[in-house]
Amino acid sequence: MYKIDLNSDLGESFGRYTLGMDNRIIPLISSANVACGYHASDPVVMEKTIAMAKEAGIGVGAHPGYPDLMGFGRRNMDVTPAEARAYTLYQLGALDGFCRARGVKMQHVKPHGAMYNMAGKDYALAKGICEAIAAFDRNLIVMALSGSELVRAAEDLGLRVAREVFADRAYEEDGSLVNRRKEGAMVTDENLAIARVVRMITEQKVTAITGKDIPIRADSVCVHGDGEKALAFVEKIRAELSNHGIQICPLSEIV
Repeated sequence: MYKIDLNSDLGESFGRYTLGMDNRIIPLISSANVACGYHASDPVVMEKTIAMAKEAGIGVGAHPGYPDLMGFGRRNMDVTPAEARAYTLYQLGALDGFCRARGVKMQHVKPHGAMYNMAGKDYALAKGICEAIAAFDRNLIVMALSGSELVRAAEDLGLRVAREVFADRAYEEDGSLVNRRKEGAMVTDENLAIARVVRMITEQKVTAITGKDIPIRADSVCVHGDGEKALAFVEKIRAELSNHGIQICPLSEIV
């Protein structure tokens, strides 16, 4: 039987600003990537998100990003590998404090936004991030884009890796995600998105934006829950995966 993790980026509200529908998406996923205060979130939101994840019995992971609240961590920053290491280590410590207080064991780490995308192509940057993870807890799973430099860096440091795929994003031939500003970057047809996910899991292939099939590995599928339509999509993808005999479970049971 095939196994897959469903993950979502959560805990991204800040102060009086609410983002996402965490309380409704958490029961539908198996792993949560919780913002650590740099690109989004605050201590109150972090504690509340950990509490909800624990109650639902899902895996909890840190979602560290660049120190860019205004840009939501989606703007590229010129940082050294040493700085990326320090930023990551700082955020892991912050989230782990709330995990420990709630009796939750952190499961994984998934970089956010620009940090994730840049580390996918920059080995030195990826290694800096992975060095922080290895120094903090070698049992943590690194969640990284399938085929990326972040996967390679994690493996070189002897860390466990979960290869992530995206249901609603188009791929370039090199396996990277198509830039959001480019036409066709988002897959808007729900049925097509689900069919692509099933194929990525069962055949380890996906059709790039050019029309060429490329190899891909899927341990976890990223789904989004900010909106009624997105929630309906998550419910639909869960049902379709079950129909294909694909079991949904946390990363700790897959890698």
